[in-house]
Amino acid sequence: MQDEIDLHGLIADEALFLLDKYLKEAHMMGLLQVRVVHGKGTGTLRQVVREMLKDHPLVESYRLARPEEGGGGATVVELRKY
Repeated sequence: MQDEIDLHGLIADEALFLLDKYLKEAHMMGLLQVRVVHGKGTGTLRQVVREMLKDHPLVESYRLARPEEGGGGATVVELRKY
C-alpha cells in the first residue's frame, strides 16, 4: 500500500468515499502518516477533505503539506495508533 492517495479531479462525493476507504486500509496496514493529494484548483476539494478529516475517528491530526510534500495541493494526515 502506498502512503498517499490522489483525489484531484474527482467530485467531492467520490473523493470522500475513496478517502474513507483508503484511511481504513492504511490504518489496518499500520501506516502512521499518509498524504492526501487533492490539488489546488478552486480549493473546494481541499475544503471537503479537511472537513471529513476533522471528524474522522482514525485521524489524529492533519496539516497542509510543506512545499516539498505538495504544498497547497496536498494534506498530510497523522493516523491514530490503536
